[in-house]
Amino acid sequence: MAIPAAALNAYAQAARMGGNTSTAASGMAKDAVGGGGFGDFLEKAIDSTVDASKASERQMAVSTAGNSGSNLIDVVTAVSQAETTLQTVVAVRDKVIAAYQDIIKMPI
Repeated sequence: MAIPAAALNAYAQAARMGGNTSTAASGMAKDAVGGGGFGDFLEKAIDSTVDASKASERQMAVSTAGNSGSNLIDVVTAVSQAETTLQTVVAVRDKVIAAYQDIIKMPI
């Protein structure tokens, strides 16, 4: 099964936002070494999703305005990237909620 280019781009963007994972692997929190924490990572991911959505909307507005520089393929690509980014954020959100529910179910 081939992975769409938009999905690969979204994954690569999420990996770049993750930054250096060697400090996390060594057991040190990123806050302790001066980097951002999970909250910062989540904020960047949400901002990225909003930016992709806004870019898609701008592309659609340019296309509907009838400008000669507009291309239908660009609009479809922008919408597809925004959709893939949103699906990635929703999947991460679902995993975080599932992990939270698993932790709540743990006996003390």
